[in-house]
Amino acid sequence: MTPRQRRITLVVGILAGVSLAGVLALNAFRENVMFFFDPSQVAAGDAPIEKRFRLGGMVRPGTVDREAGSLDMSFVVTDFKHDVRVVYTGVVPDLFRENQGVVAHGRLGSNGVFVADEILAKHDENYMPPEVAKAIKEKHGGVMPVNPDIRAAPQTGT
Repeated sequence: MTPRQRRITLVVGILAGVSLAGVLALNAFRENVMFFFDPSQVAAGDAPIEKRFRLGGMVRPGTVDREAGSLDMSFVVTDFKHDVRVVYTGVVPDLFRENQGVVAHGRLGSNGVFVADEILAKHDENYMPPEVAKAIKEKHGGVMPVNPDIRAAPQTGT
C-alpha cells in the first residue's frame, strides 16, 4: 500500500468513525427528549400514546383522590379548556395541592388517562412553571384566567 492509499484509508476510517458517533449521539438524544403538552393538546390528539412526555397545567380543585393506606392517587390536570385525568403511585411533593401548577412526567394510555411516574409541583406561592403559564395564556388569548390563587412566574429571556 502506497502512502497515498494509507492516507485515503485513514481519512475514510476517521470519517466513518465520526459519522457513526454522530448517528449514535443523535439517536440517543432523540430517545431522551421529553416533550411538553398541555391538556388541550392531549385532547386534540397531539400527544403520543404510550410514549413519555410531560403534561403540565393546574390541578383542578375537588379532583384529588388518594387511596387510604396506599400511595395510589389520581387527580385532574386542566388548562381551563380541557382536562386530563392523571394516576400516580408514589409520594407527591409537599407543595402539591389543588389549584396549583403541576408538571407530570409519564405516559398517556390508550384510555386517555395519563400514568405519571414523577410529579413536580410549584415551589412558591407566586410561581407557575413557565411552559404551563405560556400554554394557559395561549389558550386564553394572551391573558391568565381571573383566579387570585393562580399567578404566572415572570417571564425572563432565559
